[in-house]
Amino acid sequence: MKVYQQTGRRKTSVAQIRLYPGSGKVKINGRDAKDYIPVELQRLNALSPLKITENEGNFDLDVTVRGGGLTGQTGAIRLGLSRALVEFDPELKPTLKKAGYMTRDPRMVERKKYGLKKARKRFQFSKR
Repeated sequence: MKVYQQTGRRKTSVAQIRLYPGSGKVKINGRDAKDYIPVELQRLNALSPLKITENEGNFDLDVTVRGGGLTGQTGAIRLGLSRALVEFDPELKPTLKKAGYMTRDPRMVERKKYGLKKARKRFQFSKR
């Protein structure tokens, strides 16, 4: 049995995906996907590469995800899953690329600057 392994990142989240032929079971950090990602919209977003490539129920997923929040983690899972599917079948790449799933989202949190409250927020200015 061949295992396809890939990594996905988004913001500060890193997801390691292991994809292998099976019946469609999804484990995220040792828990069921419904338990780990309770919001259905985010869960569908994370597993959407399987739906787009019509591979739902053909693969078992074992995901290890660390860092960030739920949104960043689901984005990292989506990218890693897309990469693993392309490793499985390179002909799926145009479909996933057209959907925008093969691109690493470069947006990161801007650092806090000294003399300011946050990255851009300043202290209130008083003229008098």
